[in-house]
Amino acid sequence: MKRRNFFGAAAAASALTAGAGCSGEQQKTSSVADSGGMKLAGKTLEELREEHRYWLIDDYLPFESAHVFDHEYGGFMCNTDRDGTNLTQNKRTWYEGRGIWVHSHYYNTVEKDPKHLEMAKKTVESIMKQNPTGPELMPVGYTREGKPLRNEPDPIFYGDMFVANGFQEYSLASGDEKYWDMAKQIVLKCLDIYDNRPGYGNLAPVPDKNIPGIERPRILGHWFMLLRTTTQMLEKRPDPEIEAINNRAVDAIMNYHYNPAYDLINEYINHDMTHNDGDHGQSSIGHAPETLWMVMFEALRRKDRALFDLAAERFHRHIEVLWDDVYGGLLGGLSNVDRNEWTTAKYLWLQEEGLIGTMCVIEHTGAEWAKEWFSRLYTYVTDKYPLKQYGYPIWILYADRKVTFVEHTTRVGNFHHPRQLMTNMKALDRIISRGGKPSGVFGA
Repeated sequence: MKRRNFFGAAAAASALTAGAGCSGEQQKTSSVADSGGMKLAGKTLEELREEHRYWLIDDYLPFESAHVFDHEYGGFMCNTDRDGTNLTQNKRTWYEGRGIWVHSHYYNTVEKDPKHLEMAKKTVESIMKQNPTGPELMPVGYTREGKPLRNEPDPIFYGDMFVANGFQEYSLASGDEKYWDMAKQIVLKCLDIYDNRPGYGNLAPVPDKNIPGIERPRILGHWFMLLRTTTQMLEKRPDPEIEAINNRAVDAIMNYHYNPAYDLINEYINHDMTHNDGDHGQSSIGHAPETLWMVMFEALRRKDRALFDLAAERFHRHIEVLWDDVYGGLLGGLSNVDRNEWTTAKYLWLQEEGLIGTMCVIEHTGAEWAKEWFSRLYTYVTDKYPLKQYGYPIWILYADRKVTFVEHTTRVGNFHHPRQLMTNMKALDRIISRGGKPSGVFGA
């Protein structure tokens, strides 16, 4: 059954579930007028909200609970095929932290369902065996029972930072602030390693292409991890050290990784924060629009209209550059700007970062460009990525330029997809409650 036909019937028949603020009868009698006549992607906001609810609560979460979450030991077995077959039962630190965040955030913002709190709790208990606040980064991955697959730390800090992000969200869900404190310890450890460890993150030279390396580069993906985690921590309580890291991350992103020569944000710059003249310094990838919506969220926390507008303007620029005019969707990025060399893969996470960013601008400013880009991207994504059209649950995670269906996969994503659905579902709730009007967070 085609997705659009499916939702033509489902939107009329389904009621909003817990967390929506409406009964089934209330939803049935809602109209376009409830949202000030606003439509996105040809749908009323109520229809869009129902589609988000369906893909999160009826499609993604049941599959994850049945096939990915380890109900005995806690944690997430993401090495899983489309039919739910676990290819291995191993777990990765990245995905453990991500899963803690998803289920804690669901509990905090969507529905206080104790099963989600329990899933987060069991995973926290599992990852605590790996000494997350110790001086070293945690191992890359573990057996199902929690034995490290290799007795050495991860060479890069993403796993620890995802755990920190999960812990700070779990602190609110559980009511136990010690997990916020532990998140702070992990953030401080990761920043110290990033700043001071010899050889950290080195980009090797490529002799046959005459490409020099970069010693201890500054990495956009690192700044957005530090930024998004600290923004959420500061939303929960003030802390001068966390505030300083947050300020530093915003400054690095907006003033150093940004390259005015071509109005794009570079993934890699030198350790001293100068731009790199070699090939590695020519990279501008999908992390850029992802990072820029995080800057917008931080600007909202600060109520800083100038920062919000600048981040929104640069976000707009990046999605225009990354859009594939031939096949639609956002391309993976430019591996070399000046030589016009592209990564043409179509990652689901990048499409969904575009949806979060455009929805954020719609909610707070009502800008027409954001409505147009959300509609274009939403129509593309919901046509191409849901596996329902191929007889499977959830969505395609990674794809080629045409989003060609492949029968088998080796991984289920447990973060970007549910994050996007939760984030935009709650944004739609707020927009609907205001009759389609912008938030007014920055005043008239």
